[in-house]
Amino acid sequence: MFETVAIASDHAGIELKNLLKKELSDAGLVVLDLGTEGSQSVDYPDFADKLAHAIRDGKARRGVLVCGSGIGISIAANRHPEVRAALIHDALGARLSRQHNDANVICFGGRMIGPEVARDCLKVFLATEFEGGRHAGRVAKLTPSRRS
Repeated sequence: MFETVAIASDHAGIELKNLLKKELSDAGLVVLDLGTEGSQSVDYPDFADKLAHAIRDGKARRGVLVCGSGIGISIAANRHPEVRAALIHDALGARLSRQHNDANVICFGGRMIGPEVARDCLKVFLATEFEGGRHAGRVAKLTPSRRS
């Protein structure tokens, strides 16, 4: 069975979203594109919510979000308990977000990162497994129902 990866962006991230969508498809993954489709101004929290709901509902296991800086959309995504979104700028961050934090959503700033670096980060993010071990307890504390 093929893995489904959800992807969404606001208007400022549309160009990078479309490039990464092609990367995902070329890698043999099923892509669930949740918008936006054009350059008309939209609100990034709406697209973070759509992606979080897709993960919550089992339509995708992982996701990719893009806005202008990556900051707003990552904040919006992390309001959902099923999401561990990481704003990534380099391949090391992509690897550590998976190994240590079990991130299931990678976020990019479409105005902040070049396409080649974003491609590399996405490949590393998708290829890296969570280490568990000493990190498992910390990640469990990120889930609201597990906090004391």
